[in-house]
Amino acid sequence: MIVGQRNINETNFSLHQMPAPPRDKNAKEKSKRFSATEVGWDSHNSITMAVDKKGFIHLSGNMHVDSLTYFRTQKPNDITTLKQYFPMVGPNELKATYPKFMMTKDDQLIFHYRDGGSGNGNEIYNIYDTESQTWSRMLDVPLTDGQGLMNAYQSQPELREDGWYHVYWVWRDTPDCSTNHDLSYMKSPDLKNWYNAFDQSITLPATIDQKSLIVDPIPPKGGIINLAAKLCFDRHKTPLFVYHKYDEDGNLQLYIAKKSDQKWEYNVITDWDYRWEFSGRGSIKNEFTIKSFNRRSDDQYEVGYWHIKYGDGTILLDGDLNPIGKVLKSEKLFSRRFNDSSVKVEGDFPGLQVISTNDKGESSELGVRYALKWETLGSNRDKPREKPWPSPSSLYLYKIKTNN
Repeated sequence: MIVGQRNINETNFSLHQMPAPPRDKNAKEKSKRFSATEVGWDSHNSITMAVDKKGFIHLSGNMHVDSLTYFRTQKPNDITTLKQYFPMVGPNELKATYPKFMMTKDDQLIFHYRDGGSGNGNEIYNIYDTESQTWSRMLDVPLTDGQGLMNAYQSQPELREDGWYHVYWVWRDTPDCSTNHDLSYMKSPDLKNWYNAFDQSITLPATIDQKSLIVDPIPPKGGIINLAAKLCFDRHKTPLFVYHKYDEDGNLQLYIAKKSDQKWEYNVITDWDYRWEFSGRGSIKNEFTIKSFNRRSDDQYEVGYWHIKYGDGTILLDGDLNPIGKVLKSEKLFSRRFNDSSVKVEGDFPGLQVISTNDKGESSELGVRYALKWETLGSNRDKPREKPWPSPSSLYLYKIKTNN
C-alpha cells in the first residue's frame, strides 16, 4: 500500500510505502491479528482515506473478512508519520470489509465497515474524537443487521438537499450475488435517529423484518445487483428510485419507484430484449450500470446508463416519470469501459482497460476537480491470473476545469 502527497503548487509527489506486517490468522491473541498492507488479487480490498478537522490523515483498507487495518498520522498533513493502530474500538474488528470514512454536516469524522461475511454480516459505525484522538461506537447497535441470515449491501449515508442523510441497500442471503433481494431505504437527520420513507421512527438495527423499509420486495434471483439503484427527489422532496430487475419475460429492465401516501408506486421505463444473468462469488464482469438519476430545472428527469448491448444512453422522463425520449450527451473524459474512444489505452497487453476515479473532496480552486487514471485487466472473480501478466501501468492525476 503506497501513499502519495504533494502541495497543490508542486509537480512531484513524495511516496510513502506502508509497512507490511504479515497477516496471522492463527495468532493466539486475536488483538495481534494485524492485516497485511500488501495488496493481492482480491478487488474487495479497497482503500479509504480522510483528513480530520485538525489535519490528521486517516487511512484504512485491504480487508476482506480480515482484521481491521487502520493508520493515522502522528503529525497533521504528514504521510511519513502514518502509524498503524489496532484495535480501533475493540469488539467486532476481526472480520472487517468495505471500510469507509465520511464527514458529517458538523465536521465529525465517521468510520463504518461490514462486520462478518457476505450473506452473514452487519454494519458498524464509529465516531472520532479529535481532542482525545480516540474512536468510539457511534451507535450502540449495528445500523443494519442480517441476523445471521443475510447482510445488507448498502450505500454510504448521503446528505441531500433536504438536510437529511439517506441510505439504501439490498439484502443478500449468501455469497452468491444472485441472492440479492428487497431494495430498502431509510433516512436520518443526525445518523442516530432513523425513519422510514413515511416519516415513521424505526428501531435500530434495520432488519429484513421491518417491512416498512422495503422499497420493492424483489425476490432472490430477481435481477438486482449490489447498489443497483440511484436516489433522486422531486420538487416536493419526495424520494424516487431508479433501479434494475427482471421483468415478467426475464429481461433486465429499469424501474422507477416513487413514494405515494403510505406505499411505493412502480413504473418500468425501458423495454430491452436482454437478460444479464449474474451469479456466483467474487467481483463479476459488469454488463449494466446506472450512472445517474437527476431532476432538471424544468422538473423533468434524466437517467444515465451503460448497457453491454445498447451502449451509453440517457433516458428523459416527464414530470410523471414516464419516458418521453433520449438526451444526447457529450463524451466524458474517463470511462470504466475498455471500448471508450475518449481515452486511449497506452499498454499493448491484450485486455487492458482504462479505469478512473474522481476525487471525493472539494478543491480550494473554484471550478476545479481532480481524477486518477490507470490501466488494468478486467474482473477475474478475485482469483489470481496465470502468467504472463501485463507490465505495471502509470498512475496519472488529472486536474480538470469544470463549468461550475
